[in-house]
Amino acid sequence: MSMVKLPGLGDMINSISQERNLPKSAVQAALREALLKGYERFRRTQQLESSDLFDEHYFDNFEVELDVEEEGFRILATKAIVEEIAIADHEISLREVQEVAAEAQLGDTVVLDVTPEQRDFGRMAAIQTKQVLAQKLRDQQRKLIQEEFQDLEGTVLPARVLRFERQSVIVAVSSGFGQPEVEAELPKREQLPNDSYRANATFKVYLKKVCAGQHRGPQLLVSRADAGLVVYLFDNEVPEIQDEVVRIVAVAREANPPSRYVGPRTKIAVDTLERDVDPVGACIGARGSRIQVVVNELRGEKIDVIRWSPDPATYIANALSPARVDEVRLVDSEARQALVLVPDNQLSLAIGKEGQNVRLAARLTGWKIDIKDSAKYEPPEEPEEEEVNELEIEDEDEILDEEFDDDEILPEDDVESEDAPDIKASDDSDLPSDESDDET
Repeated sequence: MSMVKLPGLGDMINSISQERNLPKSAVQAALREALLKGYERFRRTQQLESSDLFDEHYFDNFEVELDVEEEGFRILATKAIVEEIAIADHEISLREVQEVAAEAQLGDTVVLDVTPEQRDFGRMAAIQTKQVLAQKLRDQQRKLIQEEFQDLEGTVLPARVLRFERQSVIVAVSSGFGQPEVEAELPKREQLPNDSYRANATFKVYLKKVCAGQHRGPQLLVSRADAGLVVYLFDNEVPEIQDEVVRIVAVAREANPPSRYVGPRTKIAVDTLERDVDPVGACIGARGSRIQVVVNELRGEKIDVIRWSPDPATYIANALSPARVDEVRLVDSEARQALVLVPDNQLSLAIGKEGQNVRLAARLTGWKIDIKDSAKYEPPEEPEEEEVNELEIEDEDEILDEEFDDDEILPEDDVESEDAPDIKASDDSDLPSDESDDET
């Protein structure tokens, strides 16, 4: 069997495997596909005049066999045994096969070595092989990254800054201890305004999405602004959350406020079923030790930890912390609209700078919140019950007057009906007397 020599084939596979963090089997698979494309290019250049003969699936019965020890490769073709040959690359005659194997029959298949001579596999085929190999290696990398990180979506990974591309930061992340680092993209909208992204800086990122398909550049999309990062940091820092004694009910985060004069802020609602456990105190820690770790990781972001309540009014009042609330009125439960009354000195604190506090409270609770000054608020006037009754009576009188108008009542003389029988009073003499009855 002939072979096309590839000097240093083993070393090339090892170097590509280490450079691209790919297993050797993946590199060999990519190389086989590339060499097959190179052989296809070689065959097309041989028959330029009849290039229409080669359709898309013409070379499907060909394959490449790598020989790392001998440092070369072979081209093998699977052909069907027929009586008369129509396409030489796909078929072989029964008579020709029986010269080697007498037991061969029609319909069987044989694998033949069709490797070209070393000198025939020319420069154009080698260039084609090199281009396809680079593409196939990128495809193998994307497939490997997708399989490795698909189950890690929604988790937090350590990251290290590599470089900058436009407004995005390219960071290196790892799926676990001992695993090679993979590039990930941190877009501008997912960055924190207080972060300092300098080369080799390390921090934690939230794996938001693993991009599939022919995605150019890093396949992993990470975030520093997602609320999931805050949940992870509290879960990692508060043992009561890990033990499910305290649970995080809701999180509202504004990591990139619309104005540069407003800093990032987060509100997190926690609850517990244990009477002896204070969920807010557990998250804050002794002298704020636990929450300070989270704040430091988020570069000084303000965090409000509030107590969740099944009562909407109490929950809304807690969500407006640190402002003190006088009263919460649930205006429309179906539309989830609430009116909150606060003292004059707490009004600006309840609303927050450029409305950030009430905006986050509304996101956290899911209610539309309208804040008013308790001293200046005047409830809308409602009609008194007596006035309503008088109006109803007046309306009834008008209806009666309309139904029984004096002009429409007939005179007494006209009341007599034509169909009524003529009845006249009779004298007593005409009636039979009692005596006649006795006599009878």
